[in-house]
Amino acid sequence: MRIGELARRTGVSERSLRYYEQQGLLTAERTPGGHREYPEKAVDRVIRIQELYAAGLCSAKIAELLPCMRDSDGGPSAVATPKLVADLTAERERIDRMIGDLVRSRDTLDEVIEAARLP
Repeated sequence: MRIGELARRTGVSERSLRYYEQQGLLTAERTPGGHREYPEKAVDRVIRIQELYAAGLCSAKIAELLPCMRDSDGGPSAVATPKLVADLTAERERIDRMIGDLVRSRDTLDEVIEAARLP
């Protein structure tokens, strides 16, 4: 499929798809005319990339992680290394800290909202 079709099916801009390719996260064949042609499995790959970005991972970490995932279900692969597991554990801990900070911020806002509602 061409880049426009992949963008439409995934909701990701063509610019982002080109960026993913530059970062080694996504690959495409080229037609004789130079157009990108993506395989059907690129849809799952792009969705997985978006999920990992949403989790706060940077493109370098995603590039390291993607070979250790199966695109169709996101499950672990046999090529995961102990270093990768340690890095991902650290990322998960960072996300947990961010969640805690957000919960505290929400609680503070709730207190301010409640105080503002009082006559």
